[in-house]
Amino acid sequence: MSAGRIEAELKFRAGDELPLLSLGAAATLGTAELGEAHVVDEVDRYLDTADLRLSAVRWACRLRSREGRTVVSLKGPAEHVAGATLHLRPELEGPATPEPDAAGWPPSAARARLLEMTGGEPLVERLALAQRRMEREVRDGRRRSGLLSMDRVRVLRAGAEIGQLLLVELELDPAALAAGLDPRPLAAALQAIGGLLPDPLTKLEHALRMGS
Repeated sequence: MSAGRIEAELKFRAGDELPLLSLGAAATLGTAELGEAHVVDEVDRYLDTADLRLSAVRWACRLRSREGRTVVSLKGPAEHVAGATLHLRPELEGPATPEPDAAGWPPSAARARLLEMTGGEPLVERLALAQRRMEREVRDGRRRSGLLSMDRVRVLRAGAEIGQLLLVELELDPAALAAGLDPRPLAAALQAIGGLLPDPLTKLEHALRMGS
């Protein structure tokens, strides 16, 4: 697992299914090619201490279970210019188990940072997101530009559904960015799709608003 990186995403929200269906059927995104669709179900559980130590410093802990594997992602404060679609945020990832006991997870930079930030206090689940995600690789010739996902999200609190989200995200490939990828044409191609609006919020922020 990576010891740390900057996650770069183009984020949009949809008002209905049409933009997601359009992107699921399209062959291209602007001048970029879209790969075959892969549909997967996953559950994201957002953890914090009872006194919200992570939230207090604008970090989030996501425990993702997908295809029999669990990964912890520790995400830092996002850098986002008002009106822009590009979100940048530090991220640490590592292997985990479905149990919210960080001390019992395999060693990783993410686990070490989490234990440091929480002081070893027990973690509790704040919210969960049950997602059906369609993923398509985005390529510019031989170069991989990123991974496009069309997400149908059910927001759960204590197991009960409190809302739904329809989201489109394009996670940009770090190697492509380092090689000079300009994300603006991809952002413009997404913004040209009817029914998609730039999304200033993270999934957790959306979910917390629903639960407030």
